[in-house]
Amino acid sequence: MEYNTTRSRMLMPEYGRNVQKMVEYLLTIEDRAVRLRNAEAVIELMGTLNPHLKVIEDYKHKLWDHLHQMTDFQLDVDSPYPKPTREEVFQKPQVLEYPQKKIANRHLGINLEQLLKMALEEKDAEKRQGLTQAIGYYMKLAYTNWHREPVHDDMIKNELALLSNGLLQYETGGYRVPFDNRTNFKQRPQGGGGNRNFKGNNNNGGNRNYGNGGGAGGGYKNRNKFKNKK
Repeated sequence: MEYNTTRSRMLMPEYGRNVQKMVEYLLTIEDRAVRLRNAEAVIELMGTLNPHLKVIEDYKHKLWDHLHQMTDFQLDVDSPYPKPTREEVFQKPQVLEYPQKKIANRHLGINLEQLLKMALEEKDAEKRQGLTQAIGYYMKLAYTNWHREPVHDDMIKNELALLSNGLLQYETGGYRVPFDNRTNFKQRPQGGGGNRNFKGNNNNGGNRNYGNGGGAGGGYKNRNKFKNKK
């Protein structure tokens, strides 16, 4: 009876003890061609036991690397991929350098400072006001992430004016385009094309006529009145 304390150490426990025994058997095969065929069979078994690896692009390369790692990099076969080294697999990742810049308003994040700078440098008045509204919406979103209570527009307006020294004024209730910049809509012509005609006497093109007479239904005044029977 075997105990785990007497067995060899599993280098990759996620593949199980049986796969580990197969890998150890590969090292005992002397014929190079037979060793390669058995290694390919073990690779297929490893892919079947771990189907989530098939989602990864070129997943067989990863399986061959695991196979070499399970043999402690002692397997000598003509694999379709270059044999990895111990240094490549176990090398430590580079230390990630974090920015040491202090954020003036931590609850709003560092992105707010960049947005404020962009809005203050904008020369066009309409684009500048649009950036101001976007900054206000961003501030409201940042507040809702930290607080569970609704944020009033007046508070956003006052704080944004304080952060920009009064140069950016947030408009509550949404930004309204000036009347001069709006698109001038032309009045639709009366009659024809299914438009409603409230003034004409004729019912043209299936229009509704609320005037006198005309049309398929005629006016209300032309309807026959019922007379009492004698």
